[in-house]
Amino acid sequence: MQLTAVRRTFPALILFACGIMWSAGADDRPPPAQLTTPGGQKGDAGQTPSMPSTPEQHRLPPDSSSRHTLELPGRTLSFVATAGSIRLFDDKGEPQADIVYTSYQLDGTDRGTRPVTFFFNGGPGASSAWLQLGSAGPWRLPINADEVTPSTFPEVRPNAETWLDFTDLVFLDPVGTGYSRFVGTGDDARKRLYSVEGDVNALALVVRRWLEKHDRLLSPKYIAGESYGGIRGPKVVDQLQMRQGIGVKGLIMLSPVFDSSQFARTSLLQYVARLPSYVATLREAKGPVKRADLADVEAYARGEFLSDLIKGQADKEATTRLADKTAALTGIDPAVSRRLAGRFDLAEFRREFDRKNGKLIGNYDASVRGFDPYPDSDFRLSGDPSSDTLLAPLTSATVDLLTRKLNWRPDGSYELLNRTVAQAWDFGRSPPESVSELRQILATDRKLKLLVGHGLFDLVTPYLESQIVLDQLPPFASSPRVKLVVFPGGHMFYSRDASRQAFRAEVEVMMK
Repeated sequence: MQLTAVRRTFPALILFACGIMWSAGADDRPPPAQLTTPGGQKGDAGQTPSMPSTPEQHRLPPDSSSRHTLELPGRTLSFVATAGSIRLFDDKGEPQADIVYTSYQLDGTDRGTRPVTFFFNGGPGASSAWLQLGSAGPWRLPINADEVTPSTFPEVRPNAETWLDFTDLVFLDPVGTGYSRFVGTGDDARKRLYSVEGDVNALALVVRRWLEKHDRLLSPKYIAGESYGGIRGPKVVDQLQMRQGIGVKGLIMLSPVFDSSQFARTSLLQYVARLPSYVATLREAKGPVKRADLADVEAYARGEFLSDLIKGQADKEATTRLADKTAALTGIDPAVSRRLAGRFDLAEFRREFDRKNGKLIGNYDASVRGFDPYPDSDFRLSGDPSSDTLLAPLTSATVDLLTRKLNWRPDGSYELLNRTVAQAWDFGRSPPESVSELRQILATDRKLKLLVGHGLFDLVTPYLESQIVLDQLPPFASSPRVKLVVFPGGHMFYSRDASRQAFRAEVEVMMK
């Protein structure tokens, strides 16, 4: 989680390239001579090293490490948990931002051979709490939106499906999310870090600095990202390979978006990519469904459906054929399908699917239904019943974990999903994509592996979208080196027990 609704706001020219390599410190501050970087970017205007240290007023607490033991089915895990931060500086040595991390390192392992995985979510503006407490961390909060409400008791429990058995874990919160924050007084840091390239440059540097700080440069390294993490992931690996001197063994993508332009609102491919997930939503209402059950729909979507789409509404016969077939597959009223020419965007499908019962389906998980606050309206739409209900318990659980279990108590508010970040984000002059970097990193390192996981009922980043992208890669980036797996569930497919267990097994195999 999460991918905010940025696809509607991209300008339409070239992608902005920042060209900055950040320098960072932990609790120590390196001398300015080590901080000069290409690009000549300036720090905060009017600040000099001799001035009173205003950023120190906002400094996060020192790192806190604590030992824990978890009793799990069939094994006991003893580990060190650390909550802390890494400070970013500009090229003049002025502090700019503190990036928060939470790490878990298993006791009694060889650091030279023990894998370590770095996690981040998307948004932009989302913290890493979904992946930490929903999937891979040592403690888990049930986040099945069918069962969770804002008032759900937010206590975490030992996670039987934690990845800590086979990899150490580092969860990163980009600036503006979690407790990560700006500490400089000017606008330069905000402009850099709230941009596509500035963001990935900073994340790659934080990965390197964490490895240095914890003596893990020799460890096998993996990157895991969710949603907009699909843009971040390949770009971060490229930065690590080419600018930070860090090799990566594998890239793990959960519900990613790789190319925002190919499937944007003006693209016909958006209808192709979502159709199987629309149909899966209907079939799930009648009984369990797997991807194999949608083979006929995928073939139709990439064949006759696409052919009729391309013919356009000028071809009335093709349009009627498409609309009627889509209605039959999705369960949408045929009259509505004909009115929309068989082309359903997200808002229309969410409302029309269960309009007769006054229910809305979720964006992030279309198998979840919620009450429509405006059941008689054709244009007013509420939030998302498959994600909004999680915000309160997940926020409370994360704060409780950090403060009570890990004994790390920052001031300020914890930002689980900071929507102002997306509003301020510089996406560049064209919709961002990471397919270029994905091709490059797979070509540069012939041993690098890619694992992509999706949920059948995710309408925000539908699984067929990734399948289409991966199918266009060169032969050297094919199976088994590149693998796409699809499970019952939504954007956070790991909220379902069976899907979480199955994906964990895929990751474990990848790392062996």
